[in-house]
Amino acid sequence: MKPSATATPGSAAKFIVCSALGLIMFFVTITINGKSTIPLDHLTNWVRSVLGPSQKYIVLLAIAAGAALPFIKGTWNRSRQDRIFSFCKLIGLLCAAMFVFGWGPAELHTNKNLFPFLFTVLCSSLCFLIPIAAVFLSFLTDYGLMEFVAIFLQSVMRKIWKTPGRSAIDAVASFVGSYSLALLITDRLYREGKYTTKEAFIIATGFSTVSTTFMVVVAKTLQLMPYWNFYFWTTLVITFIVTAIVVRLYPTAHVTEAYADGVTPQPEEVITGNRLSRAWQEALLASSASGNIGANVWRSTREGLHMVCNILPTIMSIGLFGMLMALYTPLFNWLGYIFYPFTAMMQVPDALVVAQALATSIAEMFLPAAFVVKAAIAARYVVAVVCISELLFFSALIPCILSTTIPVSIPKLLVLWVERTILSIILAGAVALFFF
Repeated sequence: MKPSATATPGSAAKFIVCSALGLIMFFVTITINGKSTIPLDHLTNWVRSVLGPSQKYIVLLAIAAGAALPFIKGTWNRSRQDRIFSFCKLIGLLCAAMFVFGWGPAELHTNKNLFPFLFTVLCSSLCFLIPIAAVFLSFLTDYGLMEFVAIFLQSVMRKIWKTPGRSAIDAVASFVGSYSLALLITDRLYREGKYTTKEAFIIATGFSTVSTTFMVVVAKTLQLMPYWNFYFWTTLVITFIVTAIVVRLYPTAHVTEAYADGVTPQPEEVITGNRLSRAWQEALLASSASGNIGANVWRSTREGLHMVCNILPTIMSIGLFGMLMALYTPLFNWLGYIFYPFTAMMQVPDALVVAQALATSIAEMFLPAAFVVKAAIAARYVVAVVCISELLFFSALIPCILSTTIPVSIPKLLVLWVERTILSIILAGAVALFFF
Protein backbone atom coordinates (compact mmCIF):
# COMPACT_ATOMS: atom_id res chain seq x y z
CA MET A 1 0.00 0.00 0.00
CA LYS A 2 1.19 3.51 -0.74
CA PRO A 3 2.13 5.70 2.17
CA SER A 4 -0.62 7.92 3.50
CA ALA A 5 -0.74 11.50 2.35
CA THR A 6 -0.69 14.16 5.01
CA ALA A 7 -4.20 15.55 5.35
CA THR A 8 -3.06 19.14 5.39
CA PRO A 9 -5.65 21.88 5.03
CA GLY A 10 -3.96 22.92 1.80
CA SER A 11 -4.11 19.56 -0.03
CA ALA A 12 -7.61 18.77 1.23
CA ALA A 13 -8.88 22.25 0.31
CA LYS A 14 -7.28 22.06 -3.14
CA PHE A 15 -8.91 18.66 -3.79
CA ILE A 16 -12.36 19.81 -2.68
CA VAL A 17 -12.43 23.30 -4.21
CA CYS A 18 -10.78 22.49 -7.54
CA SER A 19 -12.80 19.31 -8.06
CA ALA A 20 -16.02 21.15 -7.19
CA LEU A 21 -15.20 23.87 -9.74
CA GLY A 22 -14.61 21.24 -12.43
CA LEU A 23 -17.86 19.44 -11.61
CA ILE A 24 -19.83 22.71 -11.65
CA MET A 25 -18.44 23.81 -15.01
CA PHE A 26 -19.13 20.47 -16.70
CA PHE A 27 -22.19 19.06 -14.95
CA VAL A 28 -24.34 21.67 -13.18
CA THR A 29 -27.07 23.12 -15.38
CA ILE A 30 -27.94 26.79 -14.85
CA THR A 31 -30.33 29.14 -16.63
CA ILE A 32 -29.12 32.45 -18.10
CA ASN A 33 -31.34 34.64 -20.28
CA GLY A 34 -33.88 31.84 -20.52
CA LYS A 35 -31.37 29.24 -21.73
CA SER A 36 -30.66 26.24 -19.51
CA THR A 37 -27.26 24.58 -20.00
CA ILE A 38 -23.93 23.96 -18.25
CA PRO A 39 -21.68 26.96 -17.41
CA LEU A 40 -19.07 25.80 -19.94
CA ASP A 41 -21.63 26.12 -22.73
CA HIS A 42 -22.76 29.55 -21.51
CA LEU A 43 -19.16 30.77 -21.44
CA THR A 44 -18.41 29.44 -24.93
CA ASN A 45 -21.53 31.07 -26.37
CA TRP A 46 -20.58 34.39 -24.76
CA VAL A 47 -17.05 34.28 -26.22
CA ARG A 48 -18.40 33.48 -29.69
CA SER A 49 -20.96 36.29 -29.47
CA VAL A 50 -18.22 38.76 -28.53
CA LEU A 51 -16.03 37.65 -31.46
CA GLY A 52 -18.91 37.80 -33.93
CA PRO A 53 -18.00 37.46 -37.63
CA SER A 54 -14.28 37.45 -36.87
CA GLN A 55 -14.47 33.95 -35.40
CA LYS A 56 -14.39 32.33 -38.84
CA TYR A 57 -10.89 33.72 -39.39
CA ILE A 58 -9.77 32.31 -36.04
CA VAL A 59 -11.13 28.91 -37.08
CA LEU A 60 -9.31 29.17 -40.41
CA LEU A 61 -6.08 30.06 -38.58
CA ALA A 62 -6.45 27.01 -36.31
CA ILE A 63 -7.01 24.77 -39.34
CA ALA A 64 -3.98 26.27 -41.07
CA ALA A 65 -1.87 25.60 -37.98
CA GLY A 66 -3.09 22.01 -37.85
CA ALA A 67 -2.29 21.47 -41.52
CA ALA A 68 1.18 22.96 -41.16
CA LEU A 69 2.28 21.25 -37.92
CA PRO A 70 3.10 17.80 -39.38
CA PHE A 71 5.42 19.43 -41.91
CA ILE A 72 6.96 21.84 -39.39
CA LYS A 73 7.61 18.99 -36.94
CA GLY A 74 8.77 16.63 -39.69
CA THR A 75 6.26 13.93 -38.74
CA TRP A 76 4.27 13.93 -41.97
CA ASN A 77 6.25 11.10 -43.61
CA ARG A 78 6.97 8.79 -40.65
CA SER A 79 4.56 6.19 -42.03
CA ARG A 80 1.99 5.68 -44.75
CA GLN A 81 -0.71 6.55 -42.24
CA ASP A 82 1.02 9.84 -41.36
CA ARG A 83 1.37 10.72 -45.04
CA ILE A 84 -2.32 10.02 -45.67
CA PHE A 85 -3.57 12.08 -42.75
CA SER A 86 -1.13 14.92 -43.38
CA PHE A 87 -2.44 15.11 -46.95
CA CYS A 88 -6.01 15.07 -45.60
CA LYS A 89 -5.17 18.03 -43.36
CA LEU A 90 -3.95 20.01 -46.37
CA ILE A 91 -7.21 19.21 -48.15
CA GLY A 92 -9.04 20.34 -45.01
CA LEU A 93 -7.22 23.67 -45.09
CA LEU A 94 -8.16 24.12 -48.75
CA CYS A 95 -11.80 23.34 -47.97
CA ALA A 96 -11.84 25.81 -45.05
CA ALA A 97 -10.34 28.55 -47.23
CA MET A 98 -12.90 27.82 -49.94
CA PHE A 99 -15.72 28.31 -47.45
CA VAL A 100 -14.34 31.46 -45.81
CA PHE A 101 -13.52 33.19 -49.10
CA GLY A 102 -16.41 31.82 -51.16
CA TRP A 103 -14.35 29.76 -53.60
CA GLY A 104 -15.43 26.61 -55.37
CA PRO A 105 -18.71 25.01 -56.47
CA ALA A 106 -21.86 26.68 -55.20
CA GLU A 107 -23.29 23.34 -54.00
CA LEU A 108 -20.58 23.10 -51.33
CA HIS A 109 -21.68 26.48 -49.94
CA THR A 110 -25.46 26.27 -50.36
CA ASN A 111 -26.01 22.70 -49.18
CA LYS A 112 -26.42 23.08 -45.42
CA ASN A 113 -24.98 19.59 -44.85
CA LEU A 114 -21.64 20.39 -46.50
CA PHE A 115 -19.44 23.44 -45.79
CA PRO A 116 -22.04 25.25 -43.62
CA PHE A 117 -22.41 22.22 -41.33
CA LEU A 118 -18.75 21.17 -41.26
CA PHE A 119 -17.28 24.65 -40.79
CA THR A 120 -19.96 26.66 -39.01
CA VAL A 121 -21.62 24.01 -36.85
CA LEU A 122 -18.76 21.62 -36.12
CA CYS A 123 -15.42 23.39 -36.58
CA SER A 124 -16.55 26.73 -35.17
CA SER A 125 -18.08 25.06 -32.12
CA LEU A 126 -15.05 22.86 -31.46
CA CYS A 127 -12.54 25.64 -32.08
CA PHE A 128 -13.80 27.60 -29.08
CA LEU A 129 -15.41 24.94 -26.93
CA ILE A 130 -12.35 22.67 -26.64
CA PRO A 131 -9.81 25.30 -25.51
CA ILE A 132 -12.29 26.88 -23.08
CA ALA A 133 -13.18 23.43 -21.73
CA ALA A 134 -9.46 22.64 -21.45
CA VAL A 135 -9.02 25.61 -19.11
CA PHE A 136 -11.34 23.92 -16.62
CA LEU A 137 -10.47 20.33 -17.50
CA SER A 138 -7.45 20.31 -15.20
CA PHE A 139 -9.80 20.84 -12.24
CA LEU A 140 -11.38 17.46 -13.03
CA THR A 141 -8.17 15.58 -13.77
CA ASP A 142 -5.30 17.00 -11.68
CA TYR A 143 -6.45 17.41 -8.08
CA GLY A 144 -7.54 13.94 -6.97
CA LEU A 145 -11.10 13.54 -8.27
CA MET A 146 -10.10 10.85 -10.77
CA GLU A 147 -8.15 8.92 -8.14
CA PHE A 148 -10.99 9.26 -5.63
CA VAL A 149 -13.57 7.88 -8.07
CA ALA A 150 -11.26 5.17 -9.45
CA ILE A 151 -10.83 3.49 -6.05
CA PHE A 152 -14.54 2.72 -5.91
CA LEU A 153 -14.50 1.37 -9.48
CA GLN A 154 -11.56 -0.96 -8.96
CA SER A 155 -13.58 -3.73 -7.32
CA VAL A 156 -15.69 -4.20 -10.45
CA MET A 157 -13.25 -3.51 -13.30
CA ARG A 158 -11.73 -7.00 -13.37
CA LYS A 159 -15.00 -8.85 -13.00
CA ILE A 160 -17.02 -6.89 -15.55
CA TRP A 161 -14.51 -5.56 -18.07
CA LYS A 162 -11.60 -8.01 -17.54
CA THR A 163 -9.16 -5.15 -16.93
CA PRO A 164 -7.11 -4.10 -13.87
CA GLY A 165 -8.50 -1.59 -11.40
CA ARG A 166 -6.03 1.04 -12.61
CA SER A 167 -7.83 1.03 -15.99
CA ALA A 168 -10.65 2.93 -14.27
CA ILE A 169 -8.40 5.98 -14.48
CA ASP A 170 -8.06 5.45 -18.26
CA ALA A 171 -11.82 5.24 -18.60
CA VAL A 172 -12.41 8.39 -16.56
CA ALA A 173 -9.61 10.17 -18.43
CA SER A 174 -11.41 9.56 -21.72
CA PHE A 175 -14.76 10.88 -20.54
CA VAL A 176 -13.48 13.95 -18.72
CA GLY A 177 -10.37 14.48 -20.83
CA SER A 178 -9.88 12.95 -24.24
CA TYR A 179 -9.23 9.64 -25.96
CA SER A 180 -5.78 10.91 -26.93
CA LEU A 181 -4.89 11.42 -23.25
CA ALA A 182 -6.30 8.01 -22.30
CA LEU A 183 -4.45 6.27 -25.17
CA LEU A 184 -1.19 7.87 -24.05
CA ILE A 185 -1.79 6.46 -20.57
CA THR A 186 -2.73 3.03 -21.94
CA ASP A 187 0.23 2.77 -24.30
CA ARG A 188 2.68 3.85 -21.63
CA LEU A 189 1.37 1.31 -19.08
CA TYR A 190 1.38 -1.43 -21.74
CA ARG A 191 5.03 -0.71 -22.55
CA GLU A 192 5.82 -0.72 -18.83
CA GLY A 193 4.32 -4.19 -18.37
CA LYS A 194 1.34 -2.99 -16.33
CA TYR A 195 -1.21 -4.18 -18.91
CA THR A 196 -1.31 -7.41 -20.89
CA THR A 197 -1.92 -7.19 -24.63
CA LYS A 198 -5.56 -8.15 -24.13
CA GLU A 199 -6.06 -5.61 -21.34
CA ALA A 200 -4.49 -2.85 -23.43
CA PHE A 201 -6.64 -3.85 -26.43
CA ILE A 202 -9.83 -3.73 -24.32
CA ILE A 203 -8.96 -0.35 -22.80
CA ALA A 204 -7.91 1.23 -26.12
CA THR A 205 -10.97 0.02 -28.02
CA GLY A 206 -13.53 0.02 -25.22
CA PHE A 207 -12.90 3.05 -23.04
CA SER A 208 -11.27 5.58 -25.43
CA THR A 209 -14.39 7.60 -26.10
CA VAL A 210 -14.53 11.18 -27.21
CA SER A 211 -14.47 13.51 -24.23
CA THR A 212 -17.19 15.35 -22.35
CA THR A 213 -16.29 18.39 -24.44
CA PHE A 214 -17.19 16.61 -27.66
CA MET A 215 -20.36 15.28 -26.10
CA VAL A 216 -21.43 18.87 -25.43
CA VAL A 217 -20.99 19.63 -29.13
CA VAL A 218 -23.10 16.61 -30.10
CA ALA A 219 -25.78 17.56 -27.58
CA LYS A 220 -25.84 21.16 -28.83
CA THR A 221 -26.04 20.08 -32.47
CA LEU A 222 -28.98 17.77 -31.76
CA GLN A 223 -30.69 20.21 -29.35
CA LEU A 224 -30.31 17.92 -26.34
CA MET A 225 -28.71 20.39 -23.91
CA PRO A 226 -31.96 20.64 -21.86
CA TYR A 227 -31.40 16.92 -21.19
CA TRP A 228 -27.64 17.22 -20.75
CA ASN A 229 -27.16 15.31 -17.49
CA PHE A 230 -29.56 12.57 -18.57
CA TYR A 231 -27.79 12.29 -21.92
CA PHE A 232 -24.29 12.29 -20.40
CA TRP A 233 -24.90 9.67 -17.72
CA THR A 234 -26.95 7.30 -19.89
CA THR A 235 -24.28 7.52 -22.60
CA LEU A 236 -21.57 6.70 -20.07
CA VAL A 237 -23.51 3.71 -18.74
CA ILE A 238 -24.40 2.43 -22.23
CA THR A 239 -20.82 2.78 -23.42
CA PHE A 240 -19.51 0.74 -20.50
CA ILE A 241 -22.22 -1.91 -20.87
CA VAL A 242 -21.36 -2.30 -24.56
CA THR A 243 -17.69 -2.70 -23.67
CA ALA A 244 -18.56 -5.33 -21.04
CA ILE A 245 -20.36 -7.33 -23.74
CA VAL A 246 -17.82 -7.03 -26.58
CA VAL A 247 -14.91 -8.14 -24.39
CA ARG A 248 -16.59 -11.56 -24.45
CA LEU A 249 -17.00 -11.61 -28.26
CA TYR A 250 -14.66 -11.96 -31.22
CA PRO A 251 -12.19 -10.34 -31.83
CA THR A 252 -11.53 -9.10 -28.29
CA ALA A 253 -12.02 -12.46 -26.62
CA HIS A 254 -9.30 -14.00 -28.83
CA VAL A 255 -6.56 -11.43 -28.13
CA THR A 256 -3.52 -12.88 -26.36
CA GLU A 257 -3.18 -12.35 -22.62
CA ALA A 258 0.62 -12.19 -22.80
CA TYR A 259 2.56 -9.05 -21.95
CA ALA A 260 4.45 -7.04 -24.58
CA ASP A 261 7.75 -8.52 -25.70
CA GLY A 262 10.73 -7.67 -23.54
CA VAL A 263 8.86 -6.11 -20.61
CA THR A 264 8.76 -7.16 -16.97
CA PRO A 265 5.14 -7.87 -15.91
CA GLN A 266 3.95 -5.57 -13.12
CA PRO A 267 0.51 -6.72 -11.95
CA GLU A 268 -1.29 -4.12 -9.88
CA GLU A 269 -1.63 -4.09 -6.12
CA VAL A 270 -4.95 -5.44 -4.85
CA ILE A 271 -6.62 -2.82 -2.67
CA THR A 272 -8.25 -4.08 0.52
CA GLY A 273 -9.70 -2.46 3.59
CA ASN A 274 -11.70 0.73 3.90
CA ARG A 275 -12.16 2.05 0.34
CA LEU A 276 -13.43 5.45 1.42
CA SER A 277 -10.34 6.01 3.55
CA ARG A 278 -8.05 4.79 0.76
CA ALA A 279 -9.84 6.92 -1.84
CA TRP A 280 -9.42 9.98 0.39
CA GLN A 281 -5.71 9.27 0.82
CA GLU A 282 -5.21 8.73 -2.92
CA ALA A 283 -7.02 11.99 -3.64
CA LEU A 284 -4.78 13.84 -1.17
CA LEU A 285 -1.67 12.29 -2.72
CA ALA A 286 -2.77 13.51 -6.14
CA SER A 287 -3.71 16.94 -4.78
CA SER A 288 -0.39 17.30 -2.95
CA ALA A 289 1.56 16.32 -6.07
CA SER A 290 -0.51 18.41 -8.47
CA GLY A 291 1.80 21.43 -8.43
CA ASN A 292 0.92 24.97 -9.45
CA ILE A 293 -2.68 25.54 -10.51
CA GLY A 294 -1.73 28.11 -13.14
CA ALA A 295 0.83 25.75 -14.70
CA ASN A 296 -1.73 22.93 -14.79
CA VAL A 297 -4.33 25.15 -16.44
CA TRP A 298 -1.80 26.29 -19.04
CA ARG A 299 -0.72 22.71 -19.77
CA SER A 300 -4.33 21.59 -20.18
CA THR A 301 -5.11 24.61 -22.36
CA ARG A 302 -2.07 23.95 -24.54
CA GLU A 303 -3.20 20.33 -25.01
CA GLY A 304 -6.68 21.59 -25.92
CA LEU A 305 -5.25 23.97 -28.53
CA HIS A 306 -3.14 21.15 -29.97
CA MET A 307 -6.21 18.91 -30.16
CA VAL A 308 -8.19 21.64 -31.93
CA CYS A 309 -5.44 22.09 -34.52
CA ASN A 310 -5.22 18.33 -35.02
CA ILE A 311 -8.89 17.55 -35.45
CA LEU A 312 -10.36 20.55 -37.33
CA PRO A 313 -8.53 19.93 -40.64
CA THR A 314 -9.58 16.26 -40.65
CA ILE A 315 -13.20 17.21 -40.00
CA MET A 316 -13.13 19.50 -43.04
CA SER A 317 -11.52 16.86 -45.28
CA ILE A 318 -12.61 13.41 -44.10
CA GLY A 319 -15.88 14.89 -42.88
CA LEU A 320 -16.54 16.39 -46.31
CA PHE A 321 -15.60 13.12 -48.01
CA GLY A 322 -17.98 11.24 -45.72
CA MET A 323 -20.79 13.73 -46.31
CA LEU A 324 -20.31 13.58 -50.09
CA MET A 325 -20.34 9.78 -49.95
CA ALA A 326 -23.48 9.88 -47.82
CA LEU A 327 -25.30 12.44 -49.97
CA TYR A 328 -24.28 11.37 -53.47
CA THR A 329 -23.46 7.65 -53.29
CA PRO A 330 -25.43 4.67 -51.98
CA LEU A 331 -22.52 3.38 -49.85
CA PHE A 332 -23.83 4.39 -46.43
CA ASN A 333 -27.39 3.60 -47.49
CA TRP A 334 -26.21 0.04 -48.11
CA LEU A 335 -24.24 -0.08 -44.85
CA GLY A 336 -27.27 1.29 -43.04
CA TYR A 337 -29.19 -1.89 -43.78
CA ILE A 338 -26.86 -3.68 -41.35
CA PHE A 339 -28.35 -1.57 -38.56
CA TYR A 340 -31.91 -1.09 -39.88
CA PRO A 341 -33.32 -4.29 -38.31
CA PHE A 342 -32.16 -3.06 -34.92
CA THR A 343 -33.42 0.54 -35.22
CA ALA A 344 -36.76 -0.88 -36.43
CA MET A 345 -36.88 -3.45 -33.62
CA MET A 346 -36.31 -0.70 -31.04
CA GLN A 347 -39.06 1.43 -32.66
CA VAL A 348 -36.72 4.36 -33.27
CA PRO A 349 -38.55 7.09 -35.27
CA ASP A 350 -37.38 7.25 -38.91
CA ALA A 351 -35.63 3.94 -38.32
CA LEU A 352 -34.08 3.64 -41.79
CA VAL A 353 -32.82 7.25 -41.79
CA VAL A 354 -31.28 6.74 -38.35
CA ALA A 355 -29.65 3.46 -39.42
CA GLN A 356 -28.16 5.04 -42.53
CA ALA A 357 -27.02 8.08 -40.56
CA LEU A 358 -25.27 5.86 -38.01
CA ALA A 359 -23.44 4.05 -40.82
CA THR A 360 -21.55 7.31 -41.50
CA SER A 361 -20.08 7.29 -37.97
CA ILE A 362 -17.19 5.09 -39.12
CA ALA A 363 -15.89 8.03 -41.18
CA GLU A 364 -16.44 10.76 -38.55
CA MET A 365 -18.37 10.50 -35.29
CA PHE A 366 -20.15 13.84 -35.85
CA LEU A 367 -21.57 12.97 -39.27
CA PRO A 368 -24.71 11.13 -38.10
CA ALA A 369 -25.88 14.32 -36.40
CA ALA A 370 -26.14 16.10 -39.75
CA PHE A 371 -28.85 13.74 -40.96
CA VAL A 372 -31.17 13.82 -37.93
CA VAL A 373 -31.10 17.45 -36.78
CA LYS A 374 -34.81 17.81 -37.55
CA ALA A 375 -35.81 14.29 -36.49
CA ALA A 376 -37.97 13.36 -33.49
CA ILE A 377 -36.25 13.73 -30.14
CA ALA A 378 -36.09 9.96 -29.58
CA ALA A 379 -34.22 9.56 -32.88
CA ARG A 380 -31.86 12.42 -32.02
CA TYR A 381 -31.18 10.90 -28.61
CA VAL A 382 -30.37 7.47 -30.07
CA VAL A 383 -28.00 8.98 -32.63
CA ALA A 384 -26.36 11.20 -29.99
CA VAL A 385 -25.68 8.18 -27.76
CA VAL A 386 -24.60 5.76 -30.48
CA CYS A 387 -22.15 8.12 -32.18
CA ILE A 388 -20.32 8.29 -28.81
CA SER A 389 -20.63 4.68 -27.65
CA GLU A 390 -19.72 3.11 -31.02
CA LEU A 391 -16.38 4.78 -30.33
CA LEU A 392 -14.40 4.02 -33.52
CA PHE A 393 -14.02 6.48 -36.41
CA PHE A 394 -11.40 7.10 -39.07
CA SER A 395 -11.04 10.87 -38.81
CA ALA A 396 -9.28 10.77 -35.42
CA LEU A 397 -9.59 7.85 -32.99
CA ILE A 398 -8.57 4.95 -35.26
CA PRO A 399 -5.34 6.69 -36.38
CA CYS A 400 -4.58 7.41 -32.71
CA ILE A 401 -5.05 3.75 -31.77
CA LEU A 402 -2.94 2.58 -34.71
CA SER A 403 -0.14 4.92 -33.68
CA THR A 404 0.30 3.13 -30.33
CA THR A 405 2.39 -0.01 -29.75
CA ILE A 406 -0.75 -2.02 -28.99
CA PRO A 407 -1.29 -4.69 -31.69
CA VAL A 408 -4.54 -3.67 -33.43
CA SER A 409 -5.63 -4.25 -37.04
CA ILE A 410 -8.17 -2.32 -39.12
CA PRO A 411 -10.28 -5.43 -39.93
CA LYS A 412 -10.68 -6.13 -36.20
CA LEU A 413 -11.60 -2.50 -35.58
CA LEU A 414 -14.29 -2.69 -38.27
CA VAL A 415 -15.80 -5.80 -36.68
CA LEU A 416 -15.77 -4.01 -33.32
CA TRP A 417 -17.47 -0.97 -34.87
CA VAL A 418 -20.35 -3.10 -36.16
CA GLU A 419 -20.70 -4.89 -32.82
CA ARG A 420 -20.62 -1.71 -30.78
CA THR A 421 -23.06 0.12 -33.07
CA ILE A 422 -25.64 -2.68 -32.94
CA LEU A 423 -25.42 -3.06 -29.17
CA SER A 424 -25.56 0.71 -28.68
CA ILE A 425 -28.68 0.99 -30.84
CA ILE A 426 -30.42 -1.68 -28.77
CA LEU A 427 -29.52 -0.10 -25.42
CA ALA A 428 -30.11 3.54 -26.43
CA GLY A 429 -33.33 2.53 -28.18
CA ALA A 430 -34.56 0.85 -24.99
CA VAL A 431 -33.84 4.01 -22.97
CA ALA A 432 -35.58 6.18 -25.57
CA LEU A 433 -38.67 3.96 -25.49
CA PHE A 434 -39.10 4.55 -21.77
CA PHE A 435 -38.03 8.19 -21.52
CA PHE A 436 -39.26 9.95 -24.69
